[in-house]
Amino acid sequence: MNRLAVYSLPPELITFYKPQIQFITEKAVNPDRRRYAVEGEAEKHYIDLDQYGDSALTILPIYWNEAVEKFGEDSLRAHGIGPWSAYLTFLNLVEAFEKKNSAAILRLSADLGHYLGDLNVPLHTTMNYNGQLTGQEGIHGFWESRVPELLSQNFSLWVGKAEYIKKPQEAIWKAVEEAHSQVDSVLNFERELSRQFSDDQKYSFEERNRLTTRVYSQEFTEAYAIALDGMVERQMRKSIKMIAGFWYTAWVNAGQPDLSKFETNTQPEEEELPTNPSLRVRTHDN
Repeated sequence: MNRLAVYSLPPELITFYKPQIQFITEKAVNPDRRRYAVEGEAEKHYIDLDQYGDSALTILPIYWNEAVEKFGEDSLRAHGIGPWSAYLTFLNLVEAFEKKNSAAILRLSADLGHYLGDLNVPLHTTMNYNGQLTGQEGIHGFWESRVPELLSQNFSLWVGKAEYIKKPQEAIWKAVEEAHSQVDSVLNFERELSRQFSDDQKYSFEERNRLTTRVYSQEFTEAYAIALDGMVERQMRKSIKMIAGFWYTAWVNAGQPDLSKFETNTQPEEEELPTNPSLRVRTHDN
């Protein structure tokens, strides 16, 4: 999605971002890699709104300091800090533009794109993130990866020009609210279809990395996408639009520095991310 977001940027930004489009695209996965290496990273990718009850979006302060005062930092981190962390990454990107730090701009842009994309995924807003509470293990990867893998060639992912976001914090929480409102549909439609498909119809086998792997079948995936009525495509479009808008807004808020004078040949140093086996990380690759 980072790659597609680049093409929504205005000329003043695209001349900086486009030469680095490969970096912006490839390094979008770094936050996921950090989950297994850096303490405190995993909880930046989600928020379990249902942990706070039906009034979660009413009782949760959008400002981090107020949230910490009300719930305590340990409790917040235990249930995900995605919206607050994404906003902090945005503020850091503004600062990077102000300091004309090309390497930091690229790194933070890639990170921010990842975090915003996560928060537009319904299953990143619930305790039942992989259907593990309802006997639907694997639904996270199904919605987030398998559906786009098989069907995205038919998606319309051009979202138009990036727009300035007047209230970034509120925009993040609005995206989370909209994503969370679709959790029931994500789970219920899969459950209903599973009753209609036998296991040999629901799953098929493909060779991946020289291993035979069980995957959701083309037929089941198409039926699920039809039941969702384009939800995956809509959420992908929202993510792309949001990512481009946040990059653009960070640049504007930094005073619209002349990016043509920025160093574009220097990329951030490669992150060393050795796996830390002591970290507890949510897995949803099934």
